Amino acid sequence: MVLTGASRGIGHATVKRFSEAGWRIITCSRSPLHPNCPWDAGEENHLQIDLASPTEIESVARELIEKLDGAPLHALVNNAGISPKSETGDRMDSMSTPLDVWHGVFQVNVFAPVMLARALIEPLQQGNGTVVNVTSIAGSRVHEFAGTAYAASKAALSALTREMASDFGKRGVRVNAIAPGEILTGILSPGSEEAMLPSIPLGRFGTSEEVAETIFFLCNDSAGYINGAELHVNGGQHV
Repeated sequence: MVLTGASRGIGHATVKRFSEAGWRIITCSRSPLHPNCPWDAGEENHLQIDLASPTEIESVARELIEKLDGAPLHALVNNAGISPKSETGDRMDSMSTPLDVWHGVFQVNVFAPVMLARALIEPLQQGNGTVVNVTSIAGSRVHEFAGTAYAASKAALSALTREMASDFGKRGVRVNAIAPGEILTGILSPGSEEAMLPSIPLGRFGTSEEVAETIFFLCNDSAGYINGAELHVNGGQHV
């Protein structure tokens, strides 16, 4: 498996889940591998990449092909994403978001996933693989904390997932998405619990491990006929 955004939260939990199941995971993130990496072969299977740079994506894609060394790729998980805030840490709305921020958000959250998937199509096809794009509940409704550019990019990624499912499916590669709601990670905005809990029927935030289990399900044979779906992992917040 290749996974982006592995250094914390959902990505970190996903790598642990797949590692426990015996998968080989190649991780990609902006930061170097943490010295306390809890999975085997982390150092040799980690690539540092800035997804905001199309040139760097192309270069790292070639490195990924080299690391695979002819082996099939069974899963690509596009988990990395950015949600910029204002200088004071506030939500950036449609009136206040600078154009260059829009460009940066869409490059990382929308263009990078399809660039990586296209670059890795041959090993994915060889492995009858699957692509999982991580979208967000913010892609389908106005969110109190998620900014406009982030929300719009996640809505675009949802639509892209459907298009990719059609295009890649013809080559035997499934493409699906998961849309997490309020998940207990280090990037939750202050005040999230007080503001958001009343809108969640289950009355609690989700965990990174619960999201990781959903990704694991989509990448295995038990989900072999699921293609073009977006699974909501939000305790019923979307209903």
